[in-house]
Amino acid sequence: MKKYAMVIATVAITSLISSTAATQQKGAKLSPEAARGKYIVQIAGCNDCHTPGYTASAGKVEEKLWLTGDQLGWRGPWGTTYASNLRLHGKDMSADQFVRYARSEFRPPMPWFNLRSMTDRDVRAIYAYLKHLGPAGQPAPNYVPPDKTPGGPFVQFPAAPK
Repeated sequence: MKKYAMVIATVAITSLISSTAATQQKGAKLSPEAARGKYIVQIAGCNDCHTPGYTASAGKVEEKLWLTGDQLGWRGPWGTTYASNLRLHGKDMSADQFVRYARSEFRPPMPWFNLRSMTDRDVRAIYAYLKHLGPAGQPAPNYVPPDKTPGGPFVQFPAAPK
């Protein structure tokens, strides 16, 4: 009987410890750098494209879905681009690699010139926030060249004025 009680007590304690650890991880407090990254993500409009439904819901999207990319295409003379899932894209990058990546030139409508204007500190803060959120979601669809029509929903940009 005592042996049975010990087994039950051990299982209960292990379960409690695992549950507490999982709860603490889910509700983990943001580091100051990640908190700054969250702020930058919000004010720079990153969620507008990189979070599904964010703009349409006036920002009322659960944070667990933030920066997971979108299936909505942006079509213009450049082809059709999709807002990438930044949480998956950056998951295997170091902070230095992420900063170098942020200095790239991206296809429209990504305002890469604004991203390039951010300080390394700002980009590193965004990286810290992405790491805090952790990987989630699915990759965005692949780029579609201008001579192909995307299969899913897309926003059509008008031709440039002549």
